[in-house]
This record gives sequence, structure tokens and C-alpha cells, in this order.
Amino acid sequence: MINIDAYLTFNGNCREAMTFYKSCLGGELEMQVVRDSPMSGEWPPAVQDQVLHATLWAGDKILLLGSDMGAPGTNLNGTRVSISFSCTSEEELSNSFSRLSEGAKITHPIHDFYAGKIGAMVDKYGFSWLFYYHNGKADK
Repeated sequence: MINIDAYLTFNGNCREAMTFYKSCLGGELEMQVVRDSPMSGEWPPAVQDQVLHATLWAGDKILLLGSDMGAPGTNLNGTRVSISFSCTSEEELSNSFSRLSEGAKITHPIHDFYAGKIGAMVDKYGFSWLFYYHNGKADK
């Protein structure tokens, strides 16, 4: 079954914000900076210490997801939240992405990354969607 989670995009203060949310909501916080990821070579030196991905967990349930790595010019107030589809298979990811892409602007086609597959779009109603399939190679 698909999980739908909030994915927050920050302007360099993801660590501060997610630490604050943890203090308010409890749970376990996991953060990965660009420098420590298998994708570090794809990013310029100026962003190597920024948060690539953060997850605030409560047991097996995700409370919040976050990152400093939004597309340039997209981190405007009111547009920094994406609806995150966490899919259980590549097929589910592909099918869901395909169905929702009608009339959408594809911002990142589905592609491989170090922990699975990922893709993103802005739907025909102006909402940002992040589609994700985790293959179990990294994180939880």
C-alpha cells in the first residue's frame, strides 16, 4: 500500500528545523548530508554540508521528511511542501507516476538513485508530488 507523507524543502536550515520538530513531536531523527551520500559527486562544493534527506520516525511510521535540496527557484514560501508517495514496488511507482502525470509538468522523470527510484512532478492543479521507491539498500 502506498504511504503519503509530507516532504518539506528548506533553504539551508533543514537540520535546525527537523531538530526542532523532533523536540516538539518526539521520535527518531535521521539525516544525511550531501557529502556523506553516494551522490556527493553530483553536487557542487557549496552544498556538500546541506541535508540531502532527513526522516523523522515514530517507530515504523514517518512523521516528516525534509531536505535542503529543492530545485533552484522552487523554495518559495507556500511551495516548499511536496506530497510524497512512498511506493512498495517499482511497478507501483511507475503506474502511479504515469496516472498522475496527465497534464502535469514533470520536474524529475523517474530515475535510479542510490536507494531505489525517484521522480517528481507538479500536477495539473499546481501541487508538487515526489514519487519514491526504496529498495532497502540505505536508511530504513
